[in-house]
Amino acid sequence: MKVITITPPVVQFNTPYPSGAYLTSFFKTQNCDAAWFDLNIRLFYEIFSRNGLKLLFELSEKNALKLADEADNKGDDNTAFNLRRYITQKENWIEWIDFITAVLCGKESREKEHQFLYSPFAPRGSRMENYLSNLAENGREPTVDDVRFLCTFALADISDYITVAFDKQFSLVRYAEALAVDTRSFADFEAQIDSPVMEHFYKLVLEKLFQEKSADFQSATGTENRTLVCISVPFAGTFLPALYTARYVKQKFGSKAFVCIGGGYVNTELREARDPALAKYIDAISYDRGYGSYKALLSAIAGSGESSAETEIKALYKMRLFTPQSDGSVKITEPLWQNIDFEKYENEITAKIIPDYSDIDFSIYPRMCDDANAMHRIWTDGSWIKAYLAHGCYWHRCAFCDTTLDYVCGYKPTDIEPLYNGLLKTAREKGVYGIHFVDEALPPVALKKFALLNARAGNPLYFWGNVRFEKTFTKDLAAFLSYCGLGGVSAGIESATGTGLESINKGTDIASITRACCAFKEAGILVHAYMIFGFWNDTPQTIIDSMETLRQFFEAGLLDSAFWHKFVLTRNSTVYNQWQKEGKLDLVSREDSSSAFARNNLHFKGEEKFNRFGAPLELALNSWMHGDRLDQHVTKWFDFQVPKPSVSRDFINTQIQKYEQKNHERTNLINDKTLQNLWWLGGTPVPCGKTEYRWLYLMEEQTVSVESGGKFGELVPLLMALRPEASENERSSGLAEISKNPSLIKQLKKLHGRGLVLLDF
Repeated sequence: MKVITITPPVVQFNTPYPSGAYLTSFFKTQNCDAAWFDLNIRLFYEIFSRNGLKLLFELSEKNALKLADEADNKGDDNTAFNLRRYITQKENWIEWIDFITAVLCGKESREKEHQFLYSPFAPRGSRMENYLSNLAENGREPTVDDVRFLCTFALADISDYITVAFDKQFSLVRYAEALAVDTRSFADFEAQIDSPVMEHFYKLVLEKLFQEKSADFQSATGTENRTLVCISVPFAGTFLPALYTARYVKQKFGSKAFVCIGGGYVNTELREARDPALAKYIDAISYDRGYGSYKALLSAIAGSGESSAETEIKALYKMRLFTPQSDGSVKITEPLWQNIDFEKYENEITAKIIPDYSDIDFSIYPRMCDDANAMHRIWTDGSWIKAYLAHGCYWHRCAFCDTTLDYVCGYKPTDIEPLYNGLLKTAREKGVYGIHFVDEALPPVALKKFALLNARAGNPLYFWGNVRFEKTFTKDLAAFLSYCGLGGVSAGIESATGTGLESINKGTDIASITRACCAFKEAGILVHAYMIFGFWNDTPQTIIDSMETLRQFFEAGLLDSAFWHKFVLTRNSTVYNQWQKEGKLDLVSREDSSSAFARNNLHFKGEEKFNRFGAPLELALNSWMHGDRLDQHVTKWFDFQVPKPSVSRDFINTQIQKYEQKNHERTNLINDKTLQNLWWLGGTPVPCGKTEYRWLYLMEEQTVSVESGGKFGELVPLLMALRPEASENERSSGLAEISKNPSLIKQLKKLHGRGLVLLDF
C-alpha cells in the first residue's frame, strides 16, 4: 500500500516535527511504500522567497494603505508609518528575502552580511530597529555577528505585516491557534478555512506536492490500493491547515485516497469529535500512538480484498471512522478502545521503532535566534533530530497533567542501543549531530545508557531534552551525562513551594529540585524550568512564594531560563477525575462553553482572579533571564497589593549548602561493593616533578601528592580504563585489578569529586 505522511503548517521552522519520522518508519515495517512530506517548511519558502513576497505585496498593498489611512485618521502615526514603509520598501524586501533565509540556513557569504548590516537600502522593520536600538543603548555598535539576529527579526517583521495587512490568523509559530481553541461549532470553523494564506500560498504548496504524487492515486483501483494519507495535527495551530489539506486531497482524488488525522492535538482535544461534517474532509481519526490503529486499518484493508474503495471497514482499534452513506448521511464507527492483541503489538513496536528522516533535507531549515539567552535560544537555533527514549512519562502522577491519556500514562521505554545506532546513522547522513529528545521526561537509566553509547562511539552527538528535577540527578550523574554529550535539560517545577508541590503530587521537593539544578549547572548543562500559576488551590501568597523561590534560583545561577504558564484545567487530568469521584464538579464553571474541538480544556470557578498576575510574572522573569534586577523585592513588580513572601531571602542558598554537604558525604559510599559504578571523567593525570600528579576536571586543576597518594602512577592506567569511552573489556579488566588491591580503593576515595564519580545505578 502507498502511504503519504504529511506535516502541515505551522510548527517550528528550524526542524521537522518528529511524528512523520516515526509514522514513516512504522509503515515501512509494514512493507508499505511510505513517504513523508513536511509542508510546514514548503509553506515557509512559498511565502518567504522572491516570488512569495512579490505575490504577498500584490495581494496586500491596497489593504495595507487603506489601514494606514485609517490609522492616520485615528491619530495612530506609528501604525500608519509601519504599514506604509513595507509598501515603500517592498522592492528591498523582495531583493533581500532570499539572502535573509540563506543566512539563517548558514549558506550566505560574509561579504553580503556586511552590506545587509550597513546599507541604507537594506530593509528594516520595527523589530529589527528595536534590536539595533537596544545595542546602541548598551553602548555597542552592531557587527556582522548580529546579522543572524537581524535576519530572524526581519522574518518576524514580515510576519507582523502579514498578520495585520493580509491574514489575521497568520503566525510564524502557530497558525490560527486561537481559532482552533475557541471556535464553538464546526460550521464556524469551516467558515475560516479559506483564509488568505491558505488560499493564495498553501494551496500552491499542495498543488505542487500532489502533482508530484498524482501517479500514486491514479493507480488506485480497489480498497487495497487506495493511497493512505496521514496528516499529523500536533498543535491547535495546525488543525486548520490539516483540514485544508484533507479537503484538497478529498476533492482531487475522492475515494482513491483514505485520509486520516492524528497527533497531539487530536489525542487531547478531539477524542470526542463526531461531527458528521468531518466526513467531507477525512475518513478517520487515529488516536494515541497510531501504530495499533494503523496496523488494524492495514489488516482490515488487506482482508477486504479488491472489491471496491467503498468496502465497509468495521470498528478498529483506536480509530474513529467517518463513512458517507448513499442517502447523504454519515455513519460514524466508534473506536475499539481496548484490544489485547493490538496493545501488545503497539508496545512491542514502540520499543523498536527508529525515526526515519530519509525524506528530510535539514539544510533548508532556518535556524532562528531571537534571544541571546543560551537556553532560551536552543529551541530554535539548531536543526535538531527529534526522537524519544520512552513513550509516555515514567512518573505520570502529576495532578494537573493528562494522566489518563496514553501520551502520559502509556509508559514504554525504547530499545536504546538500536535507537542510538539509528540516530547516529541519521546524523552522519544528514550532517546534523544534535538530538532533541521530546520525551515527557527522560528516564535516567535509559539516558545513562544512551550517554554511555555516545561516549564509546567518540561522543559524536550532542543531546538535550525534558527531565524531572529529582534526587536521581546527583552531581556525579550530571557530570557523567555532560561528559557523554548532554548539553541542556528542561523540567517542570510548576509550583516552587513545598505545599504547592505536594498538592499537585509532583513527586519531588524543593531540596531535590535545588540539588538537581546545582548538579546540572556545575556540569555545564543548560537548565530551563516550567512554572505554572493560577492552580485551582492557588492563593496570592503561594504565587508570590513561588515567584520569590524562582528569583532565588536565578540569583544563585541555578537556572538559565524559565517560562510561566497559566494553569488550564483539563478533562483528562487527575484533579478533574478526583473532583468527579468526590462529587465536586460544582467547582467547574462554564463546562458547556468549551470549544467544539478543544473538548479537553475546561474552566473552573475563580480562575479569572489570577489573570492579573501574568504580566508582572512574565516581566520579572524576562529581566531575571538576562541577569537584571535580581535583587529587587518581588512585590515591587506588581502595581496592585500582594503579600510579602513567606520564604526567607536565603532559602535556596541554604538548600545549596545542604547539597554540597551531601556531595561530600557520598565519598563514604565508595567501597568494594560499589566499584562497578565508578567512572573517571578527569583528564589524564601527568607527573609534575617527582612529588605531584596534576590534571583538569570541570576546568579546574587538581593535584595529588605522591607521598599522600601512595603508588599513584600505578593507578593512572586503571583510571583510564574507567573512562566512559573505554570498552567494556578494558573497564572490566581495570575494575578487576582495582578490586584485588584494597589500597587502590583507598586512593580512589580521595579522587571523588576531582574526576572520579560514583553513580547510583
